[in-house]
Amino acid sequence: MIINENRRRKLEELEKAIGYTFKDKGILNTALTHSSHAHEHRPKMQHNERLEFLGDTVLNMVISEYLYLNYPQLSEGRLTKARAVIVSEASLADAARRINLGRYILLGRGEENSGGRNRDSILADALESIIAAVYLDGGLEHARTFVLNSLGQGISEVMQGRGLKDYKTDLQEILQQSSYDHIEYRIVKDSGPDHDKIFYAQVFHGNRLIGEGTGRSKKEAEQQAAQNALKDMQK
Repeated sequence: MIINENRRRKLEELEKAIGYTFKDKGILNTALTHSSHAHEHRPKMQHNERLEFLGDTVLNMVISEYLYLNYPQLSEGRLTKARAVIVSEASLADAARRINLGRYILLGRGEENSGGRNRDSILADALESIIAAVYLDGGLEHARTFVLNSLGQGISEVMQGRGLKDYKTDLQEILQQSSYDHIEYRIVKDSGPDHDKIFYAQVFHGNRLIGEGTGRSKKEAEQQAAQNALKDMQK
């Protein structure tokens, strides 16, 4: 991959912010390339969706290990709930904003004009992609260091009870107090181009529809469906 001098300087600026220098600048550039940007170029560029897939796995492993080793008093259920909040889209987006990650992402014109540079889903996906890029370029130890440095503030807030809301877990805990009926989330449709989709989610308790929501990602739509179900239950 050919990276021009201006782009190389921006990548080096980001490297200083994250505390890791890449041997392969190309993989960092790919981690920062949104699909909307790739689709506008010929020949078509690589984008970050495959890296995001790998980064999600590395992220969950690192956070699971950290919580397991540092909070031996917590049950499996409480560890699972804490991890869900720490690795949530909103938490990752907050961590991305702390390093001004949006400044470095390559976006298509439509995403750029619609505020994509500050959108939670795009920031969270880019952060997961960088986790994967660090892992592939430097190995697990460097990836672990990057994850814990990036999410350290969020981990601290969650473990002190001040973390972001995980509506899906809250809804599950409330419903399971009185019923063993299955809770199921369904993505019923999506709209828009591949790089700017809106997802529509429904949550069912047993066979009963109890909430609906929309979002820029499937996770965001499911969280909104759970939040709306909780609001309806409180009325």
